[in-house]
Amino acid sequence: MQTNILYRPAHTIAQVALSPGESIVAESGAMIGMSSNVQIATQSGGIMKGLKRMLLGGESFFRNTFTAHGGPGEVLLAHALCGDIVPLEMTQAGYYVTSSSFIASSPSIEIDTKSQGLRGLFSGEGLFSLKATGGPGTLIVGAFGGIQELVCDGSLVIDTGHLVCWDTTLQYKVGKSGSGWIASMLSGEGLVCHFQGQGRIWIQSRNPQAYGQAVAKVLPPRQG
Repeated sequence: MQTNILYRPAHTIAQVALSPGESIVAESGAMIGMSSNVQIATQSGGIMKGLKRMLLGGESFFRNTFTAHGGPGEVLLAHALCGDIVPLEMTQAGYYVTSSSFIASSPSIEIDTKSQGLRGLFSGEGLFSLKATGGPGTLIVGAFGGIQELVCDGSLVIDTGHLVCWDTTLQYKVGKSGSGWIASMLSGEGLVCHFQGQGRIWIQSRNPQAYGQAVAKVLPPRQG
């Protein structure tokens, strides 16, 4: 499988080239177009697993598997929000992915819903994130805005609304951005993740929740 990223960074498309018999698993609704010889199989990966992913991880119940038959094929994929896309080669440790950032992955990669406990609740990312393990293969993630890779070598602090994914080798906890809760609220920064250890973090340049609130302020009131 080869992935070519087009139209960066605002309206990015992942152009995935499949060899004969090769497949890619994508989030429901991510497909823009595909070759006529590519066939789709829709599945949940098990009823309980699908429900867990939908109810706890904020993901779709179903995922689609695209397979090239009778020759090479191509699938075009996009993120739901305007922004960049990054293909990541799987590592032995794997990745944590925020619930809205997963687009697609090789079939050899296991995507599971991982509880983050109260850390996820307070971070605004939901109680669960996704954990990508296994491989070898490619994980495709998307962002709202641009994507920037950061290297954590000891400690790093990231606003929770700007997280896309990170290496599972990192430990983190969610905390206030200021010296106290009132100072944190007044600063407008909200909650942040304090990362510890050695690893990489991918962030998005825009916060979807903050953007939605800004747009809502200038919309006319609903009638009726």
